[in-house]
Amino acid sequence: MSKPREANKNSYWSNYASRIILNTASHPIEYAKVLIQLGYEPIPPRPCTTFFGKPALKLPNIFDYVKHIKTVDGFAGMYRGLVPKLCGSLVCAVTTEKVLQRYAGEVSRDDDEEHQQNVEDPRGKFVKDLKRDIVSRTSAIIISHPFHVITIRMMAQFVGNETRYMGLFSSIGEVYKENGILGFFSGLVPRVLGDIIFILLASSLTFAVNSYVFEEPDLQMYTNATMSFLASAITYPFQVVSNCMAVSNSGLAAGMPPLMPMYSNWSDCWFDLSNRQQLKRGSSLLIRYYTGPQVIISGRPVPLPKNDNMNLSY
Repeated sequence: MSKPREANKNSYWSNYASRIILNTASHPIEYAKVLIQLGYEPIPPRPCTTFFGKPALKLPNIFDYVKHIKTVDGFAGMYRGLVPKLCGSLVCAVTTEKVLQRYAGEVSRDDDEEHQQNVEDPRGKFVKDLKRDIVSRTSAIIISHPFHVITIRMMAQFVGNETRYMGLFSSIGEVYKENGILGFFSGLVPRVLGDIIFILLASSLTFAVNSYVFEEPDLQMYTNATMSFLASAITYPFQVVSNCMAVSNSGLAAGMPPLMPMYSNWSDCWFDLSNRQQLKRGSSLLIRYYTGPQVIISGRPVPLPKNDNMNLSY
């Protein structure tokens, strides 16, 4: 094995190890965020005032939510769903790497004239890179999505204190028993659409700003992060809908009435959440306000009981 190839291989494994460490460390926060996205709020809101002094009801922040999970399930309970999540992350990384390698091989077979043209044409290079990113990301999501479904369903069991989805292999059988083969791809369409739109927005905005606004390299280095943040905020509702669809009709309490309506497809879920202004729930992790039915009594907001038991929040 040549030294460059060996160095690349070591780099890949180093990236995989870093990904595993990062996913493990952030899992409790991601776990709590998923439960919020599903609309589950076990801790009642408390009265507070907004930055402008307006009375409001405040929900626990993400760290309070993680603490609640630990109180109920213990320290190990905060890592429910970690194994399939790591498997999915690894599959996603390997798939992305293989697609990029194949794409690089195809590009290297182009003739010198076309290659020279792409070098001289920034727009041509941008379009090629955009296609490469979309193909690699979409392929990785499709192949790794079954692990994502199992992860979300394992987490969603917290809502009903269930134990249907436990080990990885037993969960595979449970998904198949409940929904068949298609169950492994529940919520795939909104997830893929969200990522494609994210790549299109982030890449296009970065290219436009760096080409026509910021010509200084020192300023261009911050453009990608800024545009990615903006694109992430715009496409966030697709993540909420995808996770809801991964649980819908799963046999879990979190995916059935009264906690969640029975959705026929992802667009049905989208319009329902949109009508209830819930497409952005979970987007704010530190300052979260209750937006469900409430009344003001003696200058203090009081939540009204709801028939569907679903707390509405951001």
